[in-house]
Amino acid sequence: MKYTLAFACSAIALAMASAPAMAQDRAGDVQLKVVGTAVLTDGEIEEVNVDAVGLAAGTNTEANDNYVPTIAVEYFFSDNFSIETIAGTTQHDVDAVSGFPAGTELVSDALLLPATVTAKAHFDAGGVKPYVGAGVAYFIWLDVDPGAATIPLGVTDTDLSDEFGFVLQAGVDVPVGDDGFGVTFDAKRYFIGTTAQWYVNDTLVIETEHDLDPWVLSAGISYTF
Repeated sequence: MKYTLAFACSAIALAMASAPAMAQDRAGDVQLKVVGTAVLTDGEIEEVNVDAVGLAAGTNTEANDNYVPTIAVEYFFSDNFSIETIAGTTQHDVDAVSGFPAGTELVSDALLLPATVTAKAHFDAGGVKPYVGAGVAYFIWLDVDPGAATIPLGVTDTDLSDEFGFVLQAGVDVPVGDDGFGVTFDAKRYFIGTTAQWYVNDTLVIETEHDLDPWVLSAGISYTF
């Protein structure tokens, strides 16, 4: 993963350096985007750290996809370079795909705030404005409940760890008219995981490491001022 990120960042820097110089009339602009977002996550178990219940060999899980509204705010330092952050939350359940009956709910209503900042390089392709970017993310779990299938087994609490990770980004902005409005399409790939813990009273009975690594795909409208 680190080599992929290093390559992507190098490619962005090279593209910015080699892009034709343009009048920097976007310096100081702010672009606001309101988009619909598909959060397509994984949730696969990578490692079992604690197992006091004797999980079946090959036990694995997946997190469900979610579709949410998102707001992005972007500041332009020049025509070619900007910084962007997003605001929004997404909620997921985690179900078993093996080791338990398929669909067994292990984590319920896990509410995630994916705090994200990316640096973006912009290009001009005849009025259409593609971009690439890379940045950092901090996944903050605001609320996590035990899955419905775990409560009859005595589980009283479930936790998911907050984690730092990296994100790659690409997309295109399409201006509509001369009044600052446009449409936008964006794709992000996160490289980030979490540690899941299940407790019976105060006793940790299961701890697992999970890859989340979601694709986050967005489309919507933009306004620049």
